[in-house]
Amino acid sequence: MGKKTRERDAGTIRIHRMAGREIEIEPAPVRRGWMDASPDRSAYRCQPLNIANSHGWQVLCPSEFRVRLTGSAGALELEFEYEDPRNPPAVSHFGLGVVTFFIPALITTPAGVSLYVTGPANAPRHGITPLSGVVETDWLPFTFTMNWRMTTTNHWVTFRKGDPFTMFFPVRLADIERYEVEISDLDDSPELKANFEAYSRDRAAFLKDFEARAPEDQLGRWQRTYIKGGLDGISKGVTYSALNLSRPKQPSDD
Repeated sequence: MGKKTRERDAGTIRIHRMAGREIEIEPAPVRRGWMDASPDRSAYRCQPLNIANSHGWQVLCPSEFRVRLTGSAGALELEFEYEDPRNPPAVSHFGLGVVTFFIPALITTPAGVSLYVTGPANAPRHGITPLSGVVETDWLPFTFTMNWRMTTTNHWVTFRKGDPFTMFFPVRLADIERYEVEISDLDDSPELKANFEAYSRDRAAFLKDFEARAPEDQLGRWQRTYIKGGLDGISKGVTYSALNLSRPKQPSDD
């Protein structure tokens, strides 16, 4: 009788490194350079952005390289320059201006759980865009790649050592079958309509007060309705603590 296969631990994403290879993975951070540079760091006031930024893990580039797309439609080519030509982090594999990154590990997940694999959320790069895929890592016995597609010709795109090139998070494919989209009139939901109208009045009052203030008195003032979880101030959503995020300092913290 053969040895009984041990079940994968529920809730565990396992990273199985290839022999002699290294892989650096970290929790995706809230911080984004363009959000840091926004006036008064106002971009961080958008809680949905913050949650999306950190909703998963990132794979980091092992060494620096740059790539550009040359040619024209039907004859596109990628030109690479590597810091370490012996171990290129990415190559041209599929054509079509697609940059393919190696992930030197098998990644496994519990039964029924796949990985949504994409680029870092809300981190655009000029001249290149990430391609997203769902990988069925609950049965996959081989590695997969992360791919980006060049969008601009004759423009160098640089990935530095430590730059994230992949972001992933678990999904259950069966869940999509459990939902359907239904459209109805707001008037058909009196309680929801009443809450919406209460919010609208509260928002209008806040904006009227905000616009009446001098510019120097507007800094750091924002309503926080979403972050508080509603008009009553009771938190109903997932918190930064629950997500284990490193919360960026907000203007209102001063």
